[in-house]
Amino acid sequence: MRQLKLPLRRARPGDKMTVVQHLTELRTRILVALAALLIAFVAMYAINDRIIDLLSAPLPDDQGDLVTLSPTEPFFTVIKVSFYAALIVSMPVILYQIYAYVIPAVADTSRRVMLAVVAGVSSLFLAGVAFGYYVVLPVALGFLLNFGDGSFDTQLRAGEYYGFVSALLLGSGALFEVPIAMLAMARLGVASADLYRKHWRIAVVIIATIAAVLPGGDPLSMILLMLPQLLLYWVGIQLAARFGGTPLWMRESWAARDDDGSAPAEGS
Repeated sequence: MRQLKLPLRRARPGDKMTVVQHLTELRTRILVALAALLIAFVAMYAINDRIIDLLSAPLPDDQGDLVTLSPTEPFFTVIKVSFYAALIVSMPVILYQIYAYVIPAVADTSRRVMLAVVAGVSSLFLAGVAFGYYVVLPVALGFLLNFGDGSFDTQLRAGEYYGFVSALLLGSGALFEVPIAMLAMARLGVASADLYRKHWRIAVVIIATIAAVLPGGDPLSMILLMLPQLLLYWVGIQLAARFGGTPLWMRESWAARDDDGSAPAEGS
């Protein structure tokens, strides 16, 4: 019996690949990521009742049952919840496929280093999801459900509530990727630790804006989302200083001084 081999090839700096080879590798990695998402979706759909109970747990005891306003809403709500849960579960595989396609083309990276980086990225993402669920979500619900309590009889629609919770958790998980994104930009040479330090005020404004537009919206939730991001921004600066590459603008200025057009020396 012949073993099925996927055409996955790790590009390295200096490798010459045709456009067809690049597209073939990209297509295969997309298919692997989609297969992982599909398998995770089937698994999450099989336990969707437990996931729904978990997402409903932060609601106050006196809130009552969530309502649906159409015959199709229960079905599509379960599908939506299962998909978001599958996205979280399959994220390590998806991140590995992205990393294995993009990063080795610009930096010589061993498989062990790649796995370590993806493990760190996935751990940060899951830590962000847990932070959103255990810290931000209860505070946001407490504020929003009690706001105007004497003026409104608040009834929650199932589809809107689970969409709100899923967006909050995914957004919180994505925000925890800040140091990895900073490191990646530094490795590619489009940013540097000095640049991050110089423009920290702009970074604070961007972090505050993102925290404000994420589901939640109340000032306390915004502050709770911002505090770990400020710490993670500092971590990103340290990673960029330790592992970042030579910035592009420094490479260009060095090339301009190289009158004889010789190749740069090793380690310069």
